Amino acid sequence: MVRNSFIQLSKLSNVKSRIDYITNPERQENLYATYETVKRSFWKVLAMENQQDFEKSGSSGKCIEVRELIIALPESFIKYQPEKLLKIFTEKFKQKYGVECVSALHHNKKKTNYHIHLIFSERELLEKEEVKTASRNLFYNENRKRVRTKKEIQDEFGKIRKGCTIVPKGEIYERHSFGNKKLWFKDTGFLPEIKKYYTNMINYYVKNSNEKLTVFDRDGVYIATKKIGKNNPKVEQIKKDNAIRQEWNKIADIALVAGISDKKIKAIRKNEITTKIQQSMKMEGWNPELFYQIMINANAILNDVVKKHKMQLKPTLNVDIEEFKKMETLNLKLHKQVEEIQRLENVELPNLEKELKNLKGFFMWKQKRILQQEIENCKKNINVGKKNLQKMVYQQGYKDIETFLKVYSENKKAVEQWKKEEYTEKESVVKRLKKLEKETNLYKQNIERHKNIAR
Repeated sequence: MVRNSFIQLSKLSNVKSRIDYITNPERQENLYATYETVKRSFWKVLAMENQQDFEKSGSSGKCIEVRELIIALPESFIKYQPEKLLKIFTEKFKQKYGVECVSALHHNKKKTNYHIHLIFSERELLEKEEVKTASRNLFYNENRKRVRTKKEIQDEFGKIRKGCTIVPKGEIYERHSFGNKKLWFKDTGFLPEIKKYYTNMINYYVKNSNEKLTVFDRDGVYIATKKIGKNNPKVEQIKKDNAIRQEWNKIADIALVAGISDKKIKAIRKNEITTKIQQSMKMEGWNPELFYQIMINANAILNDVVKKHKMQLKPTLNVDIEEFKKMETLNLKLHKQVEEIQRLENVELPNLEKELKNLKGFFMWKQKRILQQEIENCKKNINVGKKNLQKMVYQQGYKDIETFLKVYSENKKAVEQWKKEEYTEKESVVKRLKKLEKETNLYKQNIERHKNIAR
């Protein structure tokens, strides 16, 4: 099955502690390498200035000192030299965004998750420190807010209240070693950008094509599952949520093969899932049980659309083009698989359940047991059939059914146009088909292109 990349972004309010945690061999059982683009003292000064600016702003909550990326790597990357691998990933980030970084390469305790922790600054160090000197006496109240006059920080007896301060004229009252925070790092577009960047980078160094990763398309027909972290107290709830999400994805596969447009599936997803979750969040906050019920209803609606949709399978085009014929064959197999799933779901399973319901009497227990086993086998066959849909397209080099059908549709249009205009030269359409194939299967070419590159 195709794998999506895992790249997580988080905010850190204590950079000193976090750096020690990821780089300290005494705190990390499987620490392979660390890398720093700047001296450790940089982070202390950065944290101090961020805290000062945060206090001055009067904002509530915690100060964000830095941000951190966690980048999951394919297990085969353990073969690469850890120091060199970590340096490449860290320096690439610094070159792209111009900020300092500190990173570490880890395995979890069970050695099933090979990953990089990359901490980065949101601010650049100024070439020259900015110093502000008081042109007159400055007065600050207990909340470090600047006030206009001395009276505003005095008590009823004319004394300076506790916690209030005065900066005399001529003294330094503010220093800045760093520029302003880069707004792009907190923009919603930053995470998708860096996910795509590092996913392409990982795929560049992958030797086995089965380990190539993709960036999950949040605007597509599928719904992402959640990663279960270690010692997560909500592990059972997440497993339950993931199961219902996967069920939606399987029904979406069937809908696509049956000929229902991705636009219609996306519309159902938006109206029945996204919008309703947003409404429930506003009213009640996050409610796992309500989310589960929303997903069940959405799955039922999409499943009902599939049942009512009459699948039409057009005959195979008689064109002597090898790649397109493979696509036609795969498309035919997908349709047959969906027909079988629909037969099991809409005919065989209801008939068996109805027969079991009508079977009454104490002496019918043997027949009941046989029917119960047949029902279980039927449900298993339905589940296996749904999984096979994804497997069939993946074995042919496509990441999912949505991708295959888009490629197939483009190629089919080119062939039909060729037939319509009655081309006398087959070469022209072959070239067009090959061009489409190159565009949609670029990752296959990358394997050959980089096969002999020294790593």
